[in-house]
Amino acid sequence: MSARQGLVIKGLVKEYVPGKPVLRGIDLDLAPEGITAIIGPSGTGKSTLIRCINRLVEPTQGEITLDGEKLTGIRGGQLRLARRRIGMVFQEYNLVERLTVMENVLSGRLGYVPLWRAWLRKYPAEDIALAFELLDAVGLPDHATRRADALSGGQRQRVGIARALMQRPALLLADEPTSSLDPKTAVEIMELLARLTQAANVPVVINIHNVELAKRFAQRIVGMEGGRVVFDGPPEDLQPHHLRQIYGGEDWL
Repeated sequence: MSARQGLVIKGLVKEYVPGKPVLRGIDLDLAPEGITAIIGPSGTGKSTLIRCINRLVEPTQGEITLDGEKLTGIRGGQLRLARRRIGMVFQEYNLVERLTVMENVLSGRLGYVPLWRAWLRKYPAEDIALAFELLDAVGLPDHATRRADALSGGQRQRVGIARALMQRPALLLADEPTSSLDPKTAVEIMELLARLTQAANVPVVINIHNVELAKRFAQRIVGMEGGRVVFDGPPEDLQPHHLRQIYGGEDWL
């Protein structure tokens, strides 16, 4: 297994419409530790950047590597293997509503078990044990047999975090994981995400609108505007003039 080198993005461009780039040459070198928060106004390419990393969106040009292994330019089996190493927490949870909490968490192992095992719900004993550990860690030890559609938003996001960690990922991506939650629950989810990923030594890249949450929980903040990186540094270096450059305007601060 190669030494951990982190996530490296070079010259990343994405055009949904030819000649109209959403991402305009993104260069980032992210260490294999801690939380990196991506902030910026809607439409500036934050979600597109997250989705290019795990290849849910195909980059137009540029290169992305994780611990020295290319994520761009690969297909088929290579891409499936690469995606096993990247956990994802979604804004709208992305759970299978009719399945139980335990079944949703175990789906994080789908890339590792034969299809027949998953179809028959015959996961290895060590996977089931890990799923119970993660449910306990996210505060849902008594919810294993409940259907996902019976949960609150905060509970669903906890299941989403457990499912992502079930992959034993080398990187966790989170796309607006708190935007559908009330302020108290949003803080709880960020605290949980920070605590569990630190314990598992998993770096996180999170796309987030709430600047205060980003400053509170991230070790590094990347500010985007117009598809470009206009700020990159620790939270304490993020000043009002940076926020005006990122979000525009003068009166909202």
